[in-house]
Amino acid sequence: MMSARHFLSLMDCTPEELLSVIRRGIELKDLRNRGVLFEPLKNRVLGMIFEKSSTRTRLSFEAGMIQLGGQAIFLSPRDTQLGRGEPIGDCAIVMSSMLDAVMIRTYAHSTLTEFAANSRVPVINGLSDDLHPCQLLADMQTYLEHRGSIQGKTVAWIGDGNNMCNSYIEAAIQFDFQLRVACPEGFEPNPQFLAQAGDRVQVVRDPKEAVAGAHLVSTDVWTSMGQEEETARRLKLFAPYQVTRELLDLAADDVLFMHCLPAHRGEEISMDLLDDKRAVAWDQAENRLHAQKALLEFLVAPAYRPA
Repeated sequence: MMSARHFLSLMDCTPEELLSVIRRGIELKDLRNRGVLFEPLKNRVLGMIFEKSSTRTRLSFEAGMIQLGGQAIFLSPRDTQLGRGEPIGDCAIVMSSMLDAVMIRTYAHSTLTEFAANSRVPVINGLSDDLHPCQLLADMQTYLEHRGSIQGKTVAWIGDGNNMCNSYIEAAIQFDFQLRVACPEGFEPNPQFLAQAGDRVQVVRDPKEAVAGAHLVSTDVWTSMGQEEETARRLKLFAPYQVTRELLDLAADDVLFMHCLPAHRGEEISMDLLDDKRAVAWDQAENRLHAQKALLEFLVAPAYRPA
């Protein structure tokens, strides 16, 4: 029964599968831009469980499912028994008997693994405290569209060693690039992910050192959801890690700048950075839709054909 393919981390796919998903994302984007109707997931239903709120994750999965001919059901923390006494495993057994796939945006990564272990349909990580693999599909699609293969290139992550940073470490392994992480002391990425990546990833203190010659520079907010009480302390510690046009000038001539949004201008990025021609954050945000449609098509069985 438990033979469904899940997508909880980039490591759940082979490098070849990941590349074919993002190439497919580019094809699906083209179909949509040309107004071609393509509905392989007609009569398929995606359940979307949100313990953490979201703009892009909800819109991209919901719109994506509708565009593929299916439906999506949004469940806020008020709409499920998850975390209100019903064991996650029980929840998974019941929900997966009624749905064709489940996307979960949550705090503890163990919520995902436990749900997936008891689900008969694919489970997708829409973000956990550990990882944000769907965002990386969009980022890798954006790089491929603008610059071609990222293999052998150098990527710089500036700021907090958070879930996005952990997913960049997995991407370095799967897409075969070098990653330099610049973060303040005490805000390094999870050592377990660093160990897995070996010498592909280097942690430095100086953002200038990380960005030197880089082909892609990425950052994220300094205070993630659930850390609001640390904001003042973080603002002080992270001030030297703001990404500015001057910092990008130290990177490769053809550098791209990405931000998974929402952005706090004047904090992790300078006020004008998203207007810089090297910034591709808007393309990157739109590509959440296309990359995730490709992922849904890859994971979810097409609708039954009538006998």
